[in-house]
Amino acid sequence: MNFFRGVMGGQAAGPQPSGAETIQKLCDRVASSTLLEDRRDAVRALKSLSKKYRMEVGTQAMDHLINILQTDRSDSEILGYALDTLYNIICNDEEEEQDENAQKQADDLGAQFTETFIQDPEHIMLLLTLLEEFDFHVRWPGVKLLTALLKNQGVQVQGIILVSPMGVSRLMDLLADSREVIRNDGLLLLQQLTKSNAAIQKIVAFENAFERLLDIITEEGSSDGGIVVEDCLLLLLNLLKNNSSNQNFFKEGSYIQRMKPWFEVGDDNSGWSAQKVTNLHLMLQLVRVMVSPVNSPGATASCQKSMYQCGLLQQLCTILMATGVPADILTETINTVSEVIRGSQVNQDYFASVNAPSNPPRPAIVVLLMSMVNERQPFVLRCAVLYCFQCFLYKNQKGQGEIVATLLPSTIDANSISAGQLLCGGLFSADSLSNWCAAVALAHALQDNLTQKEQLLRVQLATSLGKPPVSLLQQCTNILSQGSKVQTRVGLLMLLCTWISNCPIAVTHFLHNQDNVPFLTAQISENLGEDERLVQGLCALLLGICIYYNDNSLENYTKEKLKQLIEKRIGKENFVEKLGFITKHELYSRAALKPQPVFPSPEQMLFDHEFTKLVKELEGVITKAVHKSSEEEKKEEEVKKTLEQHDNIVTQYKELIREQDAQIQELKEQVASMTTQNEQMQTTITQQLSQIQQHKDQYNILKLKLGKESQSNNQGDSSQVNGLQTEELSQLREEMEELQKQHTLLQTQLSEKDALINNLSAAQTAEGPTGGLDNTELLQELEAFKRQVQSQSSEISQLKTEKQELLKRVEAGSSATEPTSDNSVDVTKMADLESRLAAQTSQMEKLKESRAELEQKMASATSTVAILQTEKAKLQTEVQDSKKEQDDLLMLLADQDQKIHSLKQRLKDLGETVEDEDDIDARDQTDDDEEDEDED
Repeated sequence: MNFFRGVMGGQAAGPQPSGAETIQKLCDRVASSTLLEDRRDAVRALKSLSKKYRMEVGTQAMDHLINILQTDRSDSEILGYALDTLYNIICNDEEEEQDENAQKQADDLGAQFTETFIQDPEHIMLLLTLLEEFDFHVRWPGVKLLTALLKNQGVQVQGIILVSPMGVSRLMDLLADSREVIRNDGLLLLQQLTKSNAAIQKIVAFENAFERLLDIITEEGSSDGGIVVEDCLLLLLNLLKNNSSNQNFFKEGSYIQRMKPWFEVGDDNSGWSAQKVTNLHLMLQLVRVMVSPVNSPGATASCQKSMYQCGLLQQLCTILMATGVPADILTETINTVSEVIRGSQVNQDYFASVNAPSNPPRPAIVVLLMSMVNERQPFVLRCAVLYCFQCFLYKNQKGQGEIVATLLPSTIDANSISAGQLLCGGLFSADSLSNWCAAVALAHALQDNLTQKEQLLRVQLATSLGKPPVSLLQQCTNILSQGSKVQTRVGLLMLLCTWISNCPIAVTHFLHNQDNVPFLTAQISENLGEDERLVQGLCALLLGICIYYNDNSLENYTKEKLKQLIEKRIGKENFVEKLGFITKHELYSRAALKPQPVFPSPEQMLFDHEFTKLVKELEGVITKAVHKSSEEEKKEEEVKKTLEQHDNIVTQYKELIREQDAQIQELKEQVASMTTQNEQMQTTITQQLSQIQQHKDQYNILKLKLGKESQSNNQGDSSQVNGLQTEELSQLREEMEELQKQHTLLQTQLSEKDALINNLSAAQTAEGPTGGLDNTELLQELEAFKRQVQSQSSEISQLKTEKQELLKRVEAGSSATEPTSDNSVDVTKMADLESRLAAQTSQMEKLKESRAELEQKMASATSTVAILQTEKAKLQTEVQDSKKEQDDLLMLLADQDQKIHSLKQRLKDLGETVEDEDDIDARDQTDDDEEDEDED
């Protein structure tokens, strides 16, 4: 132990060892000591030296420390010392006293040791396993060490944790730790873990991270909370930014509604702490992440709807109009409200109804515009107001109409300040930034809205007393020609290009001023400096729009004449080159990235995002329009007309196909329903057939039983009257009832045959003598069959009477104790009766067969009659057809006679000699008479 006393500060004789030597001895002791206490003391000593001798401890002791983590799992104290030592050599603590070079060396050293540690992925697995230990001295240094590893080599460590079983789940358990230190450091660890890794972000989100983080924010006091709230918000931003899956999960989990209480501010907003400002700033950024313009339109619209329904938008507007709110929070709130209402008609309508708490109340839009055109307001605030106004008008034709209406003479209210008046005031003020902002704002009121472009042409401005008013369009061109600042001219040119694009009427109004075209050509043709190149390019764009959207209503400025003017004054190639100055400008590409106007300084505020889209759309078509000849334009117009016709035809066919698809769908549904009904009917029929088969089988079994019983009864002793038991009597009654049923059935069938015979007789009488012989014979046979059935019926009735008398006698005699001779006679009669019944039954069977034959004959006779009737119908049809053809021929003859008569009349009118039919008939009659006289 003397060695440790020396190391830890004890007095020792002789020269003191160097730091490297001491660390080497400690490493040897860690590797070779068998006692746990010796190893623990050696690791403690390494920990104390690790900050001062970081390089030596890292290079010599890292493997021994990792070995301690693997082998001494049972002792939490030595594990804690080892983890702290590893943290000290890997972590890059930023110290203010160090210069940049020293700090860079420290960072490189940490990255080097981190790379050594993670060469074996099992080391990260081991560290994740140690984090499951609940002991504070193991878990806390383990969290700090893993955080440091992620800071130094984030991508590699993320990959190892991602493939580790339950790796992310183990780290999520840190948020549930009751010890705040571990929970707070766990937040920092998860921040590093979720940076720029969508897969880990999704896993963390589905491990219920949103619920836990929002609970922590609420527990810590929301916006009034401390640094822990900030860490939670930073982690939420990591999980949601540019991750559509997590954003959808956040919205579907109704977590947007839980954000509303964050923005509840009181009336007294003075004295905001720096932490509260930071927290609220991050909360506003979190709202913006959910409705960012870079998200998919469907997801953004859904989040905007949820924010309006839960009252979050209303709460943000309350902060917007509150007093005492810090400037940076107000600016971020304006940007947040802008993106919440962008493209959402419901939210835009609500924002238009918000009033500022002033006397009298003013619309929030007017109050914001007053800040935008006020040069004393901060630059970032003015940019935020411009962005809010642009978002309010984005895809909002109703709002565009309301803004333009405030400029029209019929709607101007002299007692109040309107949005239109503020925009006009900013457009013609002395501040170039106000000019630019007002021009861009007014251009957004005209974006993709032909109606408002035409309405704005009606606006008249009073320039000075005693002078007639001029139009807004004319005043803009006047300011351009006066040579104001570049920023002002760029804003006015962007306004004019947006205004007259896709609006031939506005182009005509612009060209009607004789000074405009010469001014544009002069600006384009001059060789000016770098600052004026952008203005030249915008002038070329404006002149190109005048060509492309020209309806040739002005004789002096038709498309062809303007192109000739460009060729003579500027040159086509020079014109296209100047037009390309716009897209080549360095600020153009920056403005094209995102809709929000973000500029480092007011001087660089030159391009608007929507205008860059317009330039991209028009540059190519204007270049083609300038190079095209008039013949090519005519051909293109013809092609356009042809394409429109083809489009109309295609549209008609599409509608027809849709109708046919609908009909096919209906038929398919009908077929499906009928198929289902058919299957049900088939099932019912199968069931009924099985039931019928069962009944037949039961009937055959009963019939066999009855036959056996009757045979056994016939073989018994007929001389014993007492042998006729009650069962035999009941059997006789059943047979009698069966005979009665057969008799009734025969009577019914006979009546049906009589009716059929009468029908056939009537048909035969109507038909005539054809086939009469066969039907007469058939009637005779039926009459004979009728008589035979009647005789059989009388015999059956007689047998019935005799059998009833016999049954009465048998019943009367069955009560006697001794047999008599009368009873013997009755038995004999009964047997005779049974034999006669059997004979009658056989005769009845024969009658049934003869009846079947007669039915077949009657069927054949019926078919013969049907054939004759069919032939008769055919003959009648032929007669009708002949009559119709005869009538048609008569009509043709009448028409022919009419034509002959008209032709003869025309010949007579032309002076030709034409003989009428009457003259021809008279001449023929005269010739005949003369012949008769000659003969006489």
